[in-house]
Amino acid sequence: MAMAKDLYEVLGVGKSSTDAEIKSAYRKLAMQWHPDKHKGDKDAEQKFKEINVAYEVLSDKKKRQQYDSFGSTGGPGGYNGGGQGGFSGFNGMGFDFSDFSDGSSNFADIFETFFGGGGRSSSRKKKSGAMRGNDIEASIKIAFEEAVFGCEKELEITKPETCKHCKGTGAEPGSSVVSCKTCAGTGEVRSIRNTILGQVATSRTCDSCNGEGKIPERKCSECHGSTRVRAKERVKVKIPAGVDNGSTIRVSGKGEGGVKNGPSGDLYINLDVTPSKKFLRYGLDIHTELPIHLVQAVLGAEVKVDTLYGEEIIKIPAGTQDGKVFKLSDKGVEKIGGGMKGDHLIKVRVQVPTKLSKKERELYEQLASEAGSDVKKGGLFW
Repeated sequence: MAMAKDLYEVLGVGKSSTDAEIKSAYRKLAMQWHPDKHKGDKDAEQKFKEINVAYEVLSDKKKRQQYDSFGSTGGPGGYNGGGQGGFSGFNGMGFDFSDFSDGSSNFADIFETFFGGGGRSSSRKKKSGAMRGNDIEASIKIAFEEAVFGCEKELEITKPETCKHCKGTGAEPGSSVVSCKTCAGTGEVRSIRNTILGQVATSRTCDSCNGEGKIPERKCSECHGSTRVRAKERVKVKIPAGVDNGSTIRVSGKGEGGVKNGPSGDLYINLDVTPSKKFLRYGLDIHTELPIHLVQAVLGAEVKVDTLYGEEIIKIPAGTQDGKVFKLSDKGVEKIGGGMKGDHLIKVRVQVPTKLSKKERELYEQLASEAGSDVKKGGLFW
């Protein structure tokens, strides 16, 4: 027999630990050793089971008290004696987990049976016949303008759907759904095991009916009794105005079909918006840059600009500096559902000529002279 293990040591806590400390330790270890993170690792699976056994006992005041008492001082009925039906696995606050290493027994069942009286099978319920289908995700790529003004898209998805041949019953048309012979319609199979704790009654979900208690007399030739088949469906999606990159649209009832005619799940569509070559979007506001000539900045001008809603004319006052921002109110993106719009913000970029004609140079030299500057070769001297 393997060396007995102390339940407190399994969780890494002391005997005086509070309920909150035990719970915290359990959560941390359960997350660390969960089988999903260690697929195929039998040692990790065993460790996870030990953690659950320890928490099953130590999180219950009555069970913890019995464990503390009978594990260290002995108790009635030869609890430390190792006789027939005795606690032969307890040894100085320890517990031998080796009897459960095959994973065939439910630890919670064993401890509920011994400490709680009657096992857990009485609290289990048969699976409900109808179950809601799972939600599914899909992605759609849309243009910038489609996100701003809204659009309608169509996509094809492949998913489990209720079998039309048997109408979700799992039985071949003309046959019936009958009580499972393996579990006599209970959905559970009970068994008696001889363990280190003595004889313990446990129960497990019936493999024949998957806990339903009923099975098809003849399985459907299309879905083979599963009640669902994989099918393709084209779904039209209305995308509202104002959505942005990364937005998610929920389409109710377009997820996986339910089991045994249960309700369908939902379809969640993630939007991938192609950036615009003209506009930058920040929330509901649109940002653009407007290049203007140096003369326009000095003397002022009226300039056409592109907006989401067409061309607009803005007035550039004389003496406008580079980086000046002009705002066109309510020319941004409409909020989803309506009610308000963002603004269009235009940043002026003054363009300084890099090449001048002979006439342009003469005019700039004349302008410099008027400003009281001497024009020298290579630059101006003020």
